[in-house]
Amino acid sequence: MDFSQLNKQRAASFNKQKQLLKKLSAGQTICCEQCQKPLKLNLAVDAAQKGHVCCDKGCTYIELEIA
Repeated sequence: MDFSQLNKQRAASFNKQKQLLKKLSAGQTICCEQCQKPLKLNLAVDAAQKGHVCCDKGCTYIELEIA
């Protein structure tokens, strides 16, 4: 079984999300690809140590582990 294509897709997705986080943390406004609403970066840490990036409609939701 050849996983090279899947690995490339996963790496591309990871890099895209990493760039998105860099831009949001720098204060840039980035819109959701689905609904075109601004994405919000929430680093308010609770007991589970999770942050997230999301739009108001919930089309985009990226959960972040904060160590």
